[in-house]
Amino acid sequence: MELERRQALAAMLVSALPFPLEAAPLSNNESDKKTYAAVALQIAARSIEKAPDRAAARRQMLAMIPEIGAKLRSSVIFIQQYGGAPVKLAVLPEYVLTSYPGRISIPDFAEKAALEVDGPEYEALGKIAQEQKLFLSGNAYEADKNFPGIYFQTCFIIGPNGNVVLRYRRLNSMFAPTPHDVWSKYLDIYGLDGVFPVAKTEIGNLSAIASEEILYPEIARAHALRGAEIFVHNSSEIGSPIATPKMIAKRARAFENMAYIISANTAGILDTGIPVGGPDGNSMVVDWKGNVLSESNSGETFTAFADVDIAALRAARRKPGMTNMLARQRNALFAAAYGTDSHQQANGLIDGGAVKVPDRDYFVRTMEATIERLAKDGLI
Repeated sequence: MELERRQALAAMLVSALPFPLEAAPLSNNESDKKTYAAVALQIAARSIEKAPDRAAARRQMLAMIPEIGAKLRSSVIFIQQYGGAPVKLAVLPEYVLTSYPGRISIPDFAEKAALEVDGPEYEALGKIAQEQKLFLSGNAYEADKNFPGIYFQTCFIIGPNGNVVLRYRRLNSMFAPTPHDVWSKYLDIYGLDGVFPVAKTEIGNLSAIASEEILYPEIARAHALRGAEIFVHNSSEIGSPIATPKMIAKRARAFENMAYIISANTAGILDTGIPVGGPDGNSMVVDWKGNVLSESNSGETFTAFADVDIAALRAARRKPGMTNMLARQRNALFAAAYGTDSHQQANGLIDGGAVKVPDRDYFVRTMEATIERLAKDGLI
């Protein structure tokens, strides 16, 4: 009932506001810098599957960005008026501009949908962040001139100055190329800072986790060990009134690493063959104790918002006690066990230093080979 009341109040308030909507200015008071609001904007992704060519797909994506900006602007105004804290961090769902590739070949999808690192889509999203004076996190498929013919799924964070301050490429994916598939070359170019980037900003140390990567504790831990205090989680996942693995994992990753998680799910996917409402609902904000501060129901909504208190988190991380999960970790204990595990092998898409462009079935074959190695060693 509380969620329905908040949604109804939001609709009434926004409809009564004068237009054009203007976000309230951020305070310069030192006390306000410690506590601010973050929102997981739950909106529908739009597939480019039916777009006839690259030009049409790009027009569709660019046309969607102002729509996102308008929805975010209205949401930001309501949240600040409702809760009193300025919104300084907004998180968008996974692949919101394109949806997932399906069975489109990797080079065809790269040509049709993968963003350029300095492309007009980032410029348009940067204007939203700049105009609304906030950090904006999103997720897209992205081309990289160093790896022609393929793409990476990229989580990004754009600062209030309009510039990309963090670019994280998804490391664990079932059906898309990852940096691990081209590991030696990727490390040569970007180093470990490019694999596990953390943006140290005035609102806290930010890092990104993509979709089902929330299920893998090592990814969040690697970011935390590099200073991350807030995980942005761009996702498109099946919504449910029961606790799903991802919902459980979000709380676990927050508690294990003493970090906030701002997790945005899609409100369905438009213009594709699957039922619209499958990946929908359960966007949430989780605090560093693993408590869910807010959670969205289904449909397009901004109701997953909450205050972020970085000062309290930092104080907790410095307390000697049993609840300091980050300080109590003895990670060196596990270095040998992790270091000798090669069942999931790197560089599967590197051949003599060149990048191999895989077919769609490559990823299933790779997993089958990993399972065979695990079975051979008696682990499964």
